Amino acid sequence: MQKTIKFLGLCAILTGCGQMGVFAPIDAADSTGQMRPQSRPDTVELEARRPPTSARTVDEFDTTTAEEREAAKTATDASGEKSLGTTIVSLGDPVRPGFWLETALVAAPAKGRVVYPTTGATVQVDLLPIDGGGSRMSLPAMRLLGVPLTELAEVQVFSGG
Repeated sequence: MQKTIKFLGLCAILTGCGQMGVFAPIDAADSTGQMRPQSRPDTVELEARRPPTSARTVDEFDTTTAEEREAAKTATDASGEKSLGTTIVSLGDPVRPGFWLETALVAAPAKGRVVYPTTGATVQVDLLPIDGGGSRMSLPAMRLLGVPLTELAEVQVFSGG
């Protein structure tokens, strides 16, 4: 019983300190003491690249530039590549920008290349590890490869290069 009373007293003290702003970060409060949201520096660019909430078409969801698409199509030196195998891909999060492949074929993030044998197209991607089978690919990467967005497709995956 005595422990419960001490615990409740401590909670009341901490609540009061929180209301007085004792625990508030100095840079998060404005001159009136009002807390304001702070953006994380590493996500500012990512947020700026997200499609608008009104996006409805594939073109509206694909926020990559023509230069980024050209760079992703540019072939690299295949002599330093390592074949990771094949995987079945589906469309990943369409609002997440960039050229990436989430796959269980890698244990850590890496640079790589994906080939769609049906069209012979290739694209440079960021390889991101996930658990389980199958893979998810970004909308811009699927478009460059010519993979139908509503289908499951088999692709070849390479790391390095």
